[in-house]
Amino acid sequence: MELYPHQEEAIEKLHNGSILCGDVGTGKSLTALAYYYVKVCKGTMKMHGKGSFGAPAAPRDLYIITTAKKRDSLEWLKECGHFCICSDPESSIGGIRLTIDSWNNIKKYRNITNAFFIFDEQKVSGSGAWVKAFLTIARKNQWILLSATPGDTWSDYIPVFIANGFYRSKNDFYNQHCVFSPFTNYPKIEKYINTGELSRHASEILVRMKYQKMAEQKHYYIQTEYDKQKYMTVFRDRWDPWENCPIDESGKLCYLLRKVANADLSRIEAVRELMNNDCRRAIIFYNFTYELDALRDLFEIMGIPYAEWNGENHEEVPKGESWGYFVQYNAGAEGWNCITTDTIIFFSQSYSYRTTVQAAGRIDRMNTPFKELKYYHLKSLAPIDVAISRALNSKKNFNERNFLGSNYVNKS
Repeated sequence: MELYPHQEEAIEKLHNGSILCGDVGTGKSLTALAYYYVKVCKGTMKMHGKGSFGAPAAPRDLYIITTAKKRDSLEWLKECGHFCICSDPESSIGGIRLTIDSWNNIKKYRNITNAFFIFDEQKVSGSGAWVKAFLTIARKNQWILLSATPGDTWSDYIPVFIANGFYRSKNDFYNQHCVFSPFTNYPKIEKYINTGELSRHASEILVRMKYQKMAEQKHYYIQTEYDKQKYMTVFRDRWDPWENCPIDESGKLCYLLRKVANADLSRIEAVRELMNNDCRRAIIFYNFTYELDALRDLFEIMGIPYAEWNGENHEEVPKGESWGYFVQYNAGAEGWNCITTDTIIFFSQSYSYRTTVQAAGRIDRMNTPFKELKYYHLKSLAPIDVAISRALNSKKNFNERNFLGSNYVNKS
């Protein structure tokens, strides 16, 4: 095993409490393990064209907290195999005990001490149970975080800043850096102050992996139709044309507005045309069950085999000359990869910029055999589709409250 130069450079810069930040597919997992093995456990391996693999002089137990899909796919276990590390201490080099688990179970490890933790796919923003468990673990162990998109706003960094000792608590951060809006019924940060200090803290912990990828991403935007009259029935009249009843909550309103666009026949026809012409093997990301049902029906009619990854079905990527792989964003946008296709179709849009980046990265890997990767985005001119696109293009998340506040309340 040999590392790429950008991985070796990152290992030299990493330290306890760092965030290893690199695009999806740049080899963060292997880089994190190499840092753990060489810098933490004092083992040796070939680096910069010199040296050889040697046993660790100061082994520590290794805990990897990752997504459920990445845990179940055994991807991390395979990477650890490069270092002769496994879950059985008697078989693992240096007697290292390896534990790989999902973020849902992070609270189980709050009492672990003197170990090393790799937190994969950064999930420690906010102030929930995961964050509390993370802070407890960080006080007792060495650790690093891995992330393709470490933070959209300064408040996303609060738990990591606290874990590194920059601030005593969330309120300490708020007092030093946040001005809250006086015109909302809930705490809303209006602006950040003393941002120079925040930038210095970020530069202390962020280790960016710079890598010139061999494959070029090509993005194609396909405009689909939507029923304008049905859209206005939902939007203006707050009436559900499917259930023939009034809409009594904002979440249902946005769901139905999206359904008007996403369930339009022109969208499934666009997939049919792509599979008949430009695509033979395609990963298709979707949001809702009615989209999945339409995709299933289409592929059954076309006689194209397909598999699924969602909350109910955890099937592997199909094999063969032609296939479809239907992936629900929340269930499968991260933690796996595929190098047997060069095509992703975004049947509908995610609200999350981070999720969109992660989804695109499923085929954009260092070892992909393709020189060009194709991404097809199906979108209509429905106002909610346009608003989601605008947010994602600005590298932000779509906010239903803001959309309805400016587009519905003001017109009612």
